Amino acid sequence: MVNHKAPFRVLAIFGTRPEAIKMLPLVKALKEDPRFACRVAVTAQHREMLDQVMEIFNVTADYDLNIMAPGQTLYDITARAVKGLEKVLEQSSPDLVLVHGDTSTTFIGALAAFYGQIPVAHVEAGLRSGNKYSPFPEEMNRRLTGVIADLHLAPTVTAKTNLMQEGVEEGRIYITGNTVIDALQWAVRQPCPPTEDTRRVDELLKKMLDQGHLSRLLTVTCHRRENLGKPMEEIFHALRRLAEDFDDVAVVFPMHKNPAVRRPAQEILADHPRILLTEPMEYLQFAHLMDKSYLILTDSGGLQEEAPALGKPVLVLRNNTERPEAVSAGTAMLAGTDRHSVYTKAARLLLDKSAYLAMAKAVNPYGDGQACRRSIDAIARWARL
Repeated sequence: MVNHKAPFRVLAIFGTRPEAIKMLPLVKALKEDPRFACRVAVTAQHREMLDQVMEIFNVTADYDLNIMAPGQTLYDITARAVKGLEKVLEQSSPDLVLVHGDTSTTFIGALAAFYGQIPVAHVEAGLRSGNKYSPFPEEMNRRLTGVIADLHLAPTVTAKTNLMQEGVEEGRIYITGNTVIDALQWAVRQPCPPTEDTRRVDELLKKMLDQGHLSRLLTVTCHRRENLGKPMEEIFHALRRLAEDFDDVAVVFPMHKNPAVRRPAQEILADHPRILLTEPMEYLQFAHLMDKSYLILTDSGGLQEEAPALGKPVLVLRNNTERPEAVSAGTAMLAGTDRHSVYTKAARLLLDKSAYLAMAKAVNPYGDGQACRRSIDAIARWARL
């Protein structure tokens, strides 16, 4: 990279709530650094959930493609986003495009930048599950983005190793930690306005205490495409059995908007008095919900990183993970989707205090809340500012 006079123009592209949570702390830090001029383009691959996070972080998009449509497919997202980004890149003329993680917006943003011959920096680079169809389409999104990217901001040593094994030059890889830890540490320090759903959670926990029970909260997220159908039904049956067998357990499941998630959740879980099905929570409310939880069960990637930062063990509702560092460190455990496996692994953590504490006290491999600073230092070095 040649020497460049400041301000160095960065265009951050994202489109979903998880991307926004991880990118916005970095965007805010870039905006505060006089060496950079940072603009934001959103595809709004997710609309409502994305807007909530943007409002919390007090960041406004400079470009909003607003591509979300009912029943949209991967084909629809790709076609609308790549065409919309063509115009955005022409108007903004960035020196660097910044994308994050593994969504369709991530790959499309990198592809559009490549078409415009604009360098790409990939935040949370190098995660790999080893199976191109699991998670789908995320595994191929991040692999293809990695081929295009010029600068790789890897969260861990394992992620760096993955990239080097794929032929990426070591000098283009920087280990930064994960920006989600920066976001989470900020979020749990913020005041959290109550909502109808958070009041329902508090009322249930209080009722359990009034009845003489301890109240251990299990927070659940489950939405991945590969879990739709039979795997998700198996997971929900395991959750119901946990609530039935442990009087001190309450289960809270903020349901994804996808009807294929909501339908089985309501059929299998809705009528149990200690299982709460809620709407998706805004980021602050969900961060505080995790903070008061005993155990997290999730098929999300990001929660495998976030929950250990709060000392919460994670059961991963998948058969593999692109975040093996969490499993190796002991902060997360693969539970699969079979109802017996999910139930058995969760029950052990509820019954065996030493097993629980071993996970709760394990060191989070995803960083110390300084990933944004390291990422900006890496971009500055790469750009020779």
